Amino acid sequence: MYRFIKSSTKFKLLCRSKTLYRSAQSPYSPNSILGKEDSSFIHKSKLESWNQSSVRSYSRSSSSESDSREAINYDVVIVGGGPAGLSAAIKLKQLCQQKDADLSVCVVEKGAELGAHILSGNVFEPRALDELFPRWKQEEAPIDVPVTSDDFWLLSKNRAFSLPSPFHNKGNYVISLSQLVRWLGQKAEELGVEIYPGFAASEILFNEHNEVTGIATNDMGVAKDGSRKENYQRGVALKGRVTLLAEGCRGSLSEKVIKKYNLREKGQGQHQTYALGIKEVWEIDVEKHQPGSVLHTLGWPLDQKTYGGSFLYHMKDRQVAVGFVVALNYHNPFLNPYEEYQRFKRHPAIRPLLEGGIVLQYGARCLNEGGYQSIPYPVFPGGAIIGCSAGFLNVPKIKGTHTAMKSGMLVAESVFSTLQEGLKIENFWDNLRSSWIWEELYTARNYRPAFEYGLYPGLAISAVEHYILKGRSPVTLKHGKPDHEATSEAQVFSPIEYPKPDGAVTFDVPTSLYRSNTNHDHDQPSHLLLKDPTVPENVNLPKYAGPEARYCPARVYEYIPDETGDLKLQINAQNCLHCKACSIKDPRQNIEWTVPEGGGGPGYTIMPRYF
Repeated sequence: MYRFIKSSTKFKLLCRSKTLYRSAQSPYSPNSILGKEDSSFIHKSKLESWNQSSVRSYSRSSSSESDSREAINYDVVIVGGGPAGLSAAIKLKQLCQQKDADLSVCVVEKGAELGAHILSGNVFEPRALDELFPRWKQEEAPIDVPVTSDDFWLLSKNRAFSLPSPFHNKGNYVISLSQLVRWLGQKAEELGVEIYPGFAASEILFNEHNEVTGIATNDMGVAKDGSRKENYQRGVALKGRVTLLAEGCRGSLSEKVIKKYNLREKGQGQHQTYALGIKEVWEIDVEKHQPGSVLHTLGWPLDQKTYGGSFLYHMKDRQVAVGFVVALNYHNPFLNPYEEYQRFKRHPAIRPLLEGGIVLQYGARCLNEGGYQSIPYPVFPGGAIIGCSAGFLNVPKIKGTHTAMKSGMLVAESVFSTLQEGLKIENFWDNLRSSWIWEELYTARNYRPAFEYGLYPGLAISAVEHYILKGRSPVTLKHGKPDHEATSEAQVFSPIEYPKPDGAVTFDVPTSLYRSNTNHDHDQPSHLLLKDPTVPENVNLPKYAGPEARYCPARVYEYIPDETGDLKLQINAQNCLHCKACSIKDPRQNIEWTVPEGGGGPGYTIMPRYF
């Protein structure tokens, strides 16, 4: 059970959270706090039983009565309830137990519940989990499907050629990452971490010395026109002696902090490069299902200059995670990642597996591919950036969960030393560079940039790196142009004619979007902002043929004729899957992705259904 805090602000958070939860069965649901009582009433005996030792400092952050923002003070505030943020919280509380200390830790998560924004279907390397919970098997972690086979294919239009697999998945597991996150959340809560799902961190708070002092959550109940609805509630300030940003790939606050403090330059890192991952979970015929089977592909349907590939992970109970990844530094503005994924499923080596099956869920998310070359200096005044917000994905492994978790554990050790022993939090940077994260990413550093030269040169360079040099190359390759600059003008390409969906293996966007369970209150301000509203019609449409209508996998952006017949950009923000592709790929970097009202977005909690 969550620890009760005798604070009107805390109680408001808990009550507001109740209305946002989608799953009353979640161990993080406010129903587990309030029992079956209504959130507006708590029995007097419960009020009297609140633990006074758990009381947090409560204050107002403004002298204005009408606009004052109530605040709760913690020792550590963590933004993001994914593997990195929860691992940091757990490690901090474990250190408190070991050292007989008491640090207050809270985690704020924009998803309606933990795991709601985590795409399931993941080949998981348990290295970090072994360190965090050595007895995770005995503690019933949802990890029970070991990898049984590991295949790697090069696809042409009609054939599949088997290649030596570079992924080394022996000892790894096929898991639901969203369910693992829920399990980690339960462990964090048992240790005393306070978790607020359904609250979007929308603002970084600073003091007079330009140091980060925490975050503020979004105001709730604001209408699309900016007026306050009847259910309006001012956002809350969560202030911490240390603030950790674990928002995942392209975190909105993380990007602002990186830019404000020049962290990428300070770490001597190159720009980050990204890919868009699109995924479905299928339930297939039992005779086709092979639990633990792992397949990755390269090649068709992408052209030889576009990096990307697919994965198929056989999970439990006849379920298969089928995904397709397209690097966002592609050149052709007519390329549509969603439609490329649909084409992939038509391949004669893939379609038979899916025929007769049903799709349980659809989702999309961007991932970091910059690796070692793009790691920013992770420490800023008042906190640090961890996990995929910093970019610790191992590209050739296509794995980042274990490195994200380890980064959270490392920062927890540094934060504990800072708060308890007076050491500088900057030692996180030193600890990171002496850890197995750094060694792993350094060894893999040349795989992704090798494909700047094309598919076959990339395969050749990667093979030399992997089998001969084993990551000890004297040269560190550089990435090409930033993804948004890589887009070429439409005049040098021809439109791509994609086949129509058949409704059996391939589907249109509205059908897939329904399967994502994405949901936003329609009457709220758009969280997708145009820095210059004239750019879409004056630049993107004439020069690039309106690429935002294609790179978005949720039909958020559409060009619609106005009353005079001229095409105007329409933003359907309610469709947003929070993938972040628009903030990355827009040629003029004109789209700013901000957080919507807390609890909105996709709901991946039923993926896969057997958990």
